[in-house]
Amino acid sequence: MKKVATLLAAMASLALVIGLVAGPATGTKSTKRQSIADIASGSKQFETLTSLLGQAELVETLDGKGRFTVFAPTDAAFAKVPQSTLDALAADPEQLKAVLLYHVASGKLTARKVVKRKSIKTLNGARVKVRVTKKGVRVNDAKVTKTDIRASNGVVHVINQVLLPPAG
Repeated sequence: MKKVATLLAAMASLALVIGLVAGPATGTKSTKRQSIADIASGSKQFETLTSLLGQAELVETLDGKGRFTVFAPTDAAFAKVPQSTLDALAADPEQLKAVLLYHVASGKLTARKVVKRKSIKTLNGARVKVRVTKKGVRVNDAKVTKTDIRASNGVVHVINQVLLPPAG
């Protein structure tokens, strides 16, 4: 059960990051930069992440004035997670919140800063590993597919998998 909860948490976090990296919805005309929450909710590729953020009551946090870095998984990343895991997370708000916060770091870490690190502490309290290879950048086992989607309160990097916090 811990593996399922961890997987769900990671998936939710990734979804959040993807929403942030995707940027504003197409056709949006605004001179004001959108918040991370606005970016996620304005993109069709982050519908799962947006829904989970609402369930975990994290939308207001990611719409606020803090500075955050989000590793956001897309809907396609969430589709790789077993439905039973997603259902278990939906039934356990604290575990869902822990998984989602595993996708968020304090501060604005652009790609230039991320690649200089071996690990990054997340708001969940655990660290994600960062690896830079000739094939690209990985956060844990997730590949970063898009970087530096800038928001009024931080930056989003899109990833292709949901991140799961370590068990225990």
